[in-house]
This record gives sequence, structure tokens and C-alpha cells, in this order.
Amino acid sequence: MSLETVGTPQLWIGFTAFVLLMLVIDLGVFHRDAHEVSFKEALGWSAVWVLLALLFNVAIYVGFGSARGLEFLTGYLIEKALAVDNIFIFAVIFSYFSVPPAYQHRVLFWGVLGALVMRALFIFAGAALLQSFHGIMYLFGAFLVFTGVKLLLQKDAEIHPERNPLFRMFTSMIRSVAAYDGARFLVRRNGTWFATPLFLVLVSIEVTDVIFAVDSIPAIFAVTADPFIVFTSNIFAILGLRSMYFLLAGVIDKFHYLKIGLALVLVFVGSKMILMDIYKIPIASSLAVVAAVIGASILLSLLRPKFAR
Repeated sequence: MSLETVGTPQLWIGFTAFVLLMLVIDLGVFHRDAHEVSFKEALGWSAVWVLLALLFNVAIYVGFGSARGLEFLTGYLIEKALAVDNIFIFAVIFSYFSVPPAYQHRVLFWGVLGALVMRALFIFAGAALLQSFHGIMYLFGAFLVFTGVKLLLQKDAEIHPERNPLFRMFTSMIRSVAAYDGARFLVRRNGTWFATPLFLVLVSIEVTDVIFAVDSIPAIFAVTADPFIVFTSNIFAILGLRSMYFLLAGVIDKFHYLKIGLALVLVFVGSKMILMDIYKIPIASSLAVVAAVIGASILLSLLRPKFAR
């Protein structure tokens, strides 16, 4: 695994500027007013984000060679697959807090913005660790294998956002009101600022992303140690997460075998990291395995509906 990066300062600045521009266009133009996101709108934005990711993939392929191009595509596919669990958790959080559909996009927008910052910190920290301590690769790999096996064995359980220690610590430190006040995160009452339930939902979303980043960031480092490839593939997947949520939230429970597919992907990429010094699995083979496992789990879910098990 090479630790060299194709990301020059100009590329980092240009990519960051592009992301910020797209976010401004998203919130400032298309979602200026709070509204319920329709299936058609979610489908359109999902297609836009996937197309932009693939165009960027082509640019990487042409500019830096097939190896880097395949690394980006594999990392993007892994992160997209792992994002499905995020979608399920988002649905649980919105349901638990009874978030009106018109305000859900606003929460996810700012949640994604926070996720971009946190993912960047995680990625640079991971790259620094791999650069300084080669043995951390085995720790990352073992963690992914453990997580995959745990996900494979655990039964479906109810999720309680309010029981998360980080969420409980936050709510004990900040004043809040019980009722929503439009799309506002904060309200001023008698000269004092209070958090609305919508702000507490945002905190839950951010905490959830931190937890999932612990799994997804090491998984992409199993594909490449290039911080620019890791960051861009991760960010493109995260940028499309909001539209994917509105596209799949209502039918996500139909893909009941996807959890098994995600678990197997984590075990595979973790094993790849552990065995990297013994045998390096080609990137094209990794991409084929990840795509086949995810595709098979989706197809099996459709061919064998949940009620038939």
C-alpha cells in the first residue's frame, strides 16, 4: 500500500471549493424554503451526485492512472454501501423525535456539513497513523473483521438515540425547549438562547456519523492510503447520502439481506489489511468482490422477501 498522494495543494483547494459551491447551490437555490422532498426530487439529486462522482472518477483515471481510478471507485462503492446503515438510523431518529418531513432535509444538510469536517479530521489522523506506525494497519484490519462478525451475528434490536452517552452529555449541558419552532435550531426566549428539538436531532445525526466513520474510514484505508483518494471518495458518497435517504427510507427494510452483505464486506476488507504484507489483493479484484457481495445481497432480498423467510 503506497502512502504517496496524488493530491496537490491546488487539487485540495479546488475540490473543497467545488464541494462548498455545490452545498451553497443545494441549500441556497434548490432548498431555500423548507419543504417535503418528493421521490422524484430525491431521484434527480441522487442521479446528479452519482454522475458527478463518476465524472470525477474518470478524471482521476485519466490524470493519475487506472490504479488510482480503481481505488477511488472501490472506496466510493464501499462507503455507499456502508451508508445504508446510516439511512436506517436517520429514519429511526426522525421517527423518534417526530421530525416533520419538511424539516428533515435541513437537518441532513447541516448534518452532512458537519460530517465533512469530521471525516476530514478522521482521514488525516488515519493517514498520519499509517505513515508513522505501519502496525496500525493490522489493528484497523482486526477491528473491521470484529465489526463485520459482530454485525453478522447480532439480531435486530431497537435503537434508542437518547441513550447514547454523547447525546446524554450534550443534553445535560444545554438548555432546550420542548416544541419545534419552524425550521429553527435555536430560539431566543427572554434574552436566553434555547435549543429546539430540531437541534437535538442534528446532534443525534452528528453523533451517529462519528460512530459510523469509525467503521467506514478504516474500510477505505484497506483500499488505498492516499489521503486525497480516501477523502474524495468518502465525501462524494456522503454528499449523496441525503438524497439517497429520501429515495430509500421508505423501502430500506425490504433489503433485509443487505446487512449480511455489509458484514461480509467489512470482514473482507479487514482481512485484506491483515494479509497485505503477505499477499496484496489487486484493486480490480477487491472492486469485483465488493460489488458482487453487495449486488448479491440486494438481489437475494428482492428474490426472497422478508415475509418468506
